Amino acid sequence: MIGPSLFAAVSAFLVTVAAQNQIVYPSNTTIGPDANGKYQIESEGIRANFIPYAAAISNLFINDTQGVERDIVLGFDNASYYTIDKRHPHLGAVPGRYANRIKNSTFDIDGVAYHVTPNENNNNDTLHGGPDGWDWRNWTVAAHTTDSITFSLVDPDGLNGFPGEVVSYVTYTLSPYQWHIKMFATATTKKTPIMLSSHTYWNLDAFQNPDDATALNYTFNLPHSGQRVAVDPILVPNGTILPNQQYSVNDFWSSPKKIGANITAPELAENCGTNCTGYDTCYLVNREQNGPYDWREKGPVATISSDFTGIQIDIFTDQQAMQLFTCNNQNGTFAIKETQGFHDGSRPRTVQKYGCVVLEVEDWIDGINQPEWGRDSRQIFGPGDDPYVLQAIYNFSVKK
Repeated sequence: MIGPSLFAAVSAFLVTVAAQNQIVYPSNTTIGPDANGKYQIESEGIRANFIPYAAAISNLFINDTQGVERDIVLGFDNASYYTIDKRHPHLGAVPGRYANRIKNSTFDIDGVAYHVTPNENNNNDTLHGGPDGWDWRNWTVAAHTTDSITFSLVDPDGLNGFPGEVVSYVTYTLSPYQWHIKMFATATTKKTPIMLSSHTYWNLDAFQNPDDATALNYTFNLPHSGQRVAVDPILVPNGTILPNQQYSVNDFWSSPKKIGANITAPELAENCGTNCTGYDTCYLVNREQNGPYDWREKGPVATISSDFTGIQIDIFTDQQAMQLFTCNNQNGTFAIKETQGFHDGSRPRTVQKYGCVVLEVEDWIDGINQPEWGRDSRQIFGPGDDPYVLQAIYNFSVKK
């Protein structure tokens, strides 16, 4: 919990930040959770549920081309399940304080080496901030209105090995047919890495497509992503930036194509690490070469759609990378929600391999260990610096 004095200081700071970024925070009121521990917000054509654990989204309802409401994100039916069932893979969460992987669980700041807690690949790297990262913690509900909710978190100095205290606010707002995400984090005592994301798992069919339980049939486009971050066999960046050659398995930029269009191509084998066929890939978003731009108007960095429901998402963001993950590790043991799938026994009520897709807006992964990339101004923050900021808009529409 945040003490009164710290909360007041943080609130004052964020009001200043909000003014500078032309952001208006909701009033500090709390409507309260429902019987399942979820906080609902809604607007025209869209409603969603969130939980304090991991500041996570747990339900997102959109009407499809037939007017049928579909719950298109993975989650649990009750908020209490998130702390009980530790299998959840950063489910709908805010990973932090540093999203994705840190090579050898180490980094340098101003010549000082820091060693953070490893939690993956036999302790050879740190994933999403470590074993007690932000997506394993209960956040505080700082504000809740009918169309917006704000969560806050204080990450203390030294937890998981990261230097300095970080204070973060995450605001989710719904407007007609849109989901807005705004994340702020400030380092209050020492320089430290900060990189956040939204780790939402999508199934645009709500697992109700009778012909296909996977996301491989979705059409996907990354119009600004002609390059990707090369990784080693355990998905840690090796310092190389690779071209996504036209018509290759990683070409989603030259034209839209089905996510599974190349699923049987030999080139896709181990594209997502050792013994893995699919995608767990960081694509760079290159827009600067055309001069100044407004990310809200430049056009989406990603578009994904389902022919079955007709639901389409256009993703706008100020971030400069997008991680595509095709749920390669799902194996039919993770249960879907009561709002999803079939209840007639015609199909297992679980997530199959490739049964979902994660689209993580973020910066260049492990940039803190690649100084030649020049990412420090976007990934290293200290007292007195501008805060870390992530903004994104998910625009929902239905193809007729």
